[in-house]
Amino acid sequence: MTIRTRIAPSPTGDPHLGTAYIALFNLAFARQQGGEFILRIEDTDQERSTPESEAAILESLRWLGLDWDEGPDVGGPHGPYRQSERGDIYKDYAQQLVRDGHAFYCFATPEELDELRRHQTENKLPIGYDGRGLTLSAEEVQTRLASGEAHVIRMKVPREGTCKFNDMLRGEIEIDWAQVDMQVLLKNDGMPTYHLANVVDDHLMGITHVLRGEEWINSAPKHQLLYAYFGWDMPLLCHLPLLRNPDKSKLSKRKNPTSILYYQRMGYLAEAMLNYLGRMGWSMPDEREKFDRQEMFDNFDIQRVSLGGPIFDQEKLSWLNGLWLREDLSDMAFMQRMQEWAVNTDYLAPIVPLIKPRVEKFSDVLPLAGFFLSGMPEISAEDLANAKVDSDQLRKTLQFTLWQLEGLRHWEKDAIFDVCKTMAQCMELKPKDLFGLLFVAITGSANSVSVFDAMVILGPDMSRARLRHALTVMGGPSKKEAKRWDKEYRTL
Repeated sequence: MTIRTRIAPSPTGDPHLGTAYIALFNLAFARQQGGEFILRIEDTDQERSTPESEAAILESLRWLGLDWDEGPDVGGPHGPYRQSERGDIYKDYAQQLVRDGHAFYCFATPEELDELRRHQTENKLPIGYDGRGLTLSAEEVQTRLASGEAHVIRMKVPREGTCKFNDMLRGEIEIDWAQVDMQVLLKNDGMPTYHLANVVDDHLMGITHVLRGEEWINSAPKHQLLYAYFGWDMPLLCHLPLLRNPDKSKLSKRKNPTSILYYQRMGYLAEAMLNYLGRMGWSMPDEREKFDRQEMFDNFDIQRVSLGGPIFDQEKLSWLNGLWLREDLSDMAFMQRMQEWAVNTDYLAPIVPLIKPRVEKFSDVLPLAGFFLSGMPEISAEDLANAKVDSDQLRKTLQFTLWQLEGLRHWEKDAIFDVCKTMAQCMELKPKDLFGLLFVAITGSANSVSVFDAMVILGPDMSRARLRHALTVMGGPSKKEAKRWDKEYRTL
């Protein structure tokens, strides 16, 4: 049997460190046993999925050296590798489940389901679907389908007993069926949910082992049930521990930059980044900390994965990156890699038109444009202060703007400007007061090139990271403020 593993990211945001971590372990497991590694794009969320996000995922994984044997860009015998291009496949299998009595139509409206959740919450009942679709007669179902009434397809789930399944790291796991919801399999737009598409694709693509984050443990009963309904063998499951912040909380962009491209833009070596991710919950047999990709593949043993939450520590990453810079790069290689990183035509080309009108000699360039080649600006709360605007108002406005920019689908100058201008109006600030704050947060100076041009060149990952840094410098929100701001933001 040929070992086949996969990674299946959703193109709905910045390429996440967690994606690279899971991809690395899937690739290492496959390569160590002479197997194959597949990449597919789970883009069934049509409202949030973007081509830009997919391109960023592919770019970042390629940068790290995580190469796949089959995928949307390289093809393969099991395509298409984008779920949005496989819609008819999922519909056929969903209909098969209905015909076989393993799934059913549900016509409950969003308002009805919201009312159900309110009732369950107020009466301290278990939260979940109540099975109302199962009470409809076959005649009523056909009548409502014929009238074109909006509906979904849900899977049937036992209400009694226990689901048991094996995990490669954790052994046998038991979950009561009463805790498993009657999952929607096909949404009212005809697109599958993750659960149906995941099972169908893994089977049709011949996936033998599924290595994924431990947050999916509670979904395993649904997947096991679907495999049983279809009469298919389920791949072996392995739930890897989640990456953690230094305070042991789940890795999040609030406390740690999580975008792979941020670390590329910061000037980390891909080899060091991959080395560090390989240390997340796993160790070499000789316990050495520095190793390359092939050494990891040659020595990989899934049983050496520790279930304790691995800590992603930027200081430790920087230390390891320093070892790679000093020990593996000659002076000439150091210069070449630095040139590839930032001092190259592609990166400098859009910067030159911005700085050229402002310089009189080349020695003016670095003071004016040095922030394009640096990490976090050295700024203070005083640098970010505005004599005309209250500090708390500035902090809240910066947080709201950051939230808006985190949801921006297309990172373009006009779109960034519109978001910032709109936020200034919503917060009853003059645009120049917010723009001035952004100017310092992004460039580290009150005098530089256009802040919106700069944000486009720096990209969404670095721009957002600098805004989070500025918010931290200003004091950031307390827990009470964060909750209050979140409620206020949702009402805007």
